[in-house]
Amino acid sequence: MARTQPDTRRGAGRSGASAGTVLRTVLDRGPIARSTIARGTGLSPATVTTASAQLVERGLLRELPEISGPTGLGRPHVPVDLDDTRFVVYGIHLAMTHVTTALLDLRGQVVARSRDPHFGLGPAEILRNAVTTLEALAARHGDVSVPIGVGFAAGGWIDSESGVVREHPIPGWNGYPVRADLEHRTGLDVRMDSHARALIDAEVLFGEPRARDSVVQLFVGNVVDAAFATGGVVHHGPRAAAGAVAHVPVENSVEECACGRTGCVQATLSDRVLVRRAMQLGTIERPIFGDLLDAGRRRQPAALALFEERAHGVGVVAARLLDLFNPEVLIVCDQGVSQIPGTLDTVRRAVGESSATCDDPSQSVLSTSFPGRALPVSAGSVILAELYRAPLTSFVRPLAGIS
Repeated sequence: MARTQPDTRRGAGRSGASAGTVLRTVLDRGPIARSTIARGTGLSPATVTTASAQLVERGLLRELPEISGPTGLGRPHVPVDLDDTRFVVYGIHLAMTHVTTALLDLRGQVVARSRDPHFGLGPAEILRNAVTTLEALAARHGDVSVPIGVGFAAGGWIDSESGVVREHPIPGWNGYPVRADLEHRTGLDVRMDSHARALIDAEVLFGEPRARDSVVQLFVGNVVDAAFATGGVVHHGPRAAAGAVAHVPVENSVEECACGRTGCVQATLSDRVLVRRAMQLGTIERPIFGDLLDAGRRRQPAALALFEERAHGVGVVAARLLDLFNPEVLIVCDQGVSQIPGTLDTVRRAVGESSATCDDPSQSVLSTSFPGRALPVSAGSVILAELYRAPLTSFVRPLAGIS
């Protein structure tokens, strides 16, 4: 696969921020006239015209047929809209038991995906298989869409600056140079981040509008982690270590953690712990989280009790994060909260009981905007977020034959 080199011309650098503003506005409100973009963003009409032309030149926007006003009077205009047919991004999400690979379009929609176990494989083998799967997905999707980059997301400590996994519960991943590996295998630009931070980017672009002001994302799965952003900018911290809540202590928990202590958030609330307890209770016969979800959806009492108990614990952790960061909104990404009726209400009740600052949890605490597709969306959004921030200098170059 040929790498799509960024355009480094002087004009692209000067107008990069304006082009990002135009592209995000069209994503939100398109099809839209250039004059409306100018009024809504405060950019000058000339700046919008130039940025729009550059985005059309790269195949990110397309011009629609000329239209007149509702009365047929006044100057006609040529609206622009996102061209979501030309490009896709590749996404790879690493979970404890499986890898999710996906193709996403420029609107963050998953157009193809695969979920494959990786038991007993090392990082190099897992990434090799993921790339093979992505290429097969792309072949079945057709030759219309061109891949412009690869996004990699996972739980744990993901150093997006160096392109290395610093810390992950799966053996063999600590210190592994994911970005270099994937760029060598694909010839594409690769970006990587924790799935909690990547999901904030997804919410800002494609999900909850209030996340653009300030947001905390709390991810609860086999790994438990968090992320924070304000003004649409995600905080990474030194070596991208921000959001490490896995070992925050939980009151009254005696669960043993791999770190050697007891009562850590991850050891208390993770999917693996819930599955182990369900097996001990005889609620499920196989150690598979999906089986427990199915039991909860069927309203099996023991399964519901486990999910309710976890939801209360998630709410206590959420209350701490709300008090610490005071965001506009806190978003919980937890399959139980997304799929088991009543558990989001339990989270909110626990927040109301535990938070000193949250007056209305029903407004401040939400479930993810991407139920059932959070993992592929997080991976693809690592690439898409950079594209929408700096479309003239990231991934795509002017296309031959487009003026």
